[in-house]
Amino acid sequence: MPSKKNKALPPGPVMVDVAGPVLTKEEKKRLRHPLVGGVILFARNFQDRQTLCELTARIHKVREEPLLIAVDHEGGRVQRFRTDGFTPLPPMRELGRIWDREPLQAMRLATESGYVLAAELRACGVDLSFTPVLDLDYGVSKVIGDRAFHRDPRVVAMLARALVQGLALAGMAACGKHFPGHGFVSADSHHEIPVDPRNLERILSEDSAPYGWLGDIVLPSVMPAHVIYPKVDDKPAGFSRRWIQDILRRRMGYDGVVFSDDLTMEGASVAGDILARAQAALNAGCDMVLVCNRPDLADELLGRLTHVSEPASIERIRRLMPRYPAADWNDLQADRRYQHARSLQSQIVSG
Repeated sequence: MPSKKNKALPPGPVMVDVAGPVLTKEEKKRLRHPLVGGVILFARNFQDRQTLCELTARIHKVREEPLLIAVDHEGGRVQRFRTDGFTPLPPMRELGRIWDREPLQAMRLATESGYVLAAELRACGVDLSFTPVLDLDYGVSKVIGDRAFHRDPRVVAMLARALVQGLALAGMAACGKHFPGHGFVSADSHHEIPVDPRNLERILSEDSAPYGWLGDIVLPSVMPAHVIYPKVDDKPAGFSRRWIQDILRRRMGYDGVVFSDDLTMEGASVAGDILARAQAALNAGCDMVLVCNRPDLADELLGRLTHVSEPASIERIRRLMPRYPAADWNDLQADRRYQHARSLQSQIVSG
C-alpha cells in the first residue's frame, strides 16, 4: 500500500504509459512516484470495454488525487479504441470537405463527433483526449495528412471550436496540437527531425492563428511540435522558451497546460538523453512531459529528474480533470442524443 505521503501528492510533471490491459506491480510503483502526474493509454491497453474500465479505475485509485488519464483518440487512423461498442469516427479532413459544401452542417457534425468521442471515452474512465489537431492541411505532411481539418486557418478554428464544444458537452477538456504548426513540413517527427524554414510572421499569420483565436478558454491545453523553425529558434518548439514563453504565453496570452510531445520521438533527440530532453521541455515552459513506449527511459527519468512543479502548473493540470461524473455506458446507449450523434458518424465514415 502506498504511504499517505505518496497518496496525497499533487500531480507531477511526467506522463507515462503502461504495457497492457492490467497494471503490474512495477507499474503501480511507477505511478506512485511523486513526479508522475498522468498516464497515456494506447491500443495495446484495450482488450474490451470491461478491461479498459477496470484498468482506468485501478489507475485512478493508485493515488489519493487521481492521475490524469489521456489518450490519442482523434478519429480516422488515430483512434486507439475501435471495437466492443466504440464508434468509428471520421478523419477530421472529412469535416473540412463537408465545410466546403455546407459550413453549418460541418460545424454541427464536428460538435457531434466531439460529443461521441468524449462521451465514450469518459464512460470508460478516460479523462482527456489529445485532440483537436490544429495543423493546416498543406497536403505534404506524412504524419498529419487527413488528421487536419483544412488548409484555411479560419476553417480550422471554426471546426475545432465546434468539436471542442462537443467534448465539453460530455465533460472533457481539449488539447490543441501541434503548436505552432506541423502541417508545412513533410518529415515525420516520430522518425525524423523536421525543419520548417518559414519566418515568424508567416507562421503566426497562418499556422498558429487558430491558437490565438481560440485561446485557453476553448483550448485548456496545447502540445508543441517537435519541429525546428530556424528563423525563430534553433530548438524544436517544445524545447524553446522563445516559442512557449515569449510567443505562446506572453504574446498570445495563453495560460493553459503545455504538454511536451513524446520525448522518445526522433524529433526530440536533438536535446540529448531522456533527462536532457525533459529538462529542456520543462525549462522552456512545458507543464508536463510525455515518455511513451519506453518504461526503461521513464524509470531513468524518474530516478534522475529533480524538478518541482510551480503551483501554476499544478493548478493548470488539475483544471483538465473532468468536473462531473461520466454517464454510464448503458445509460449512454439509451440516450437519444448520443444515438443520433453516433448515427451521424457512421454516415460520414461510410461517405
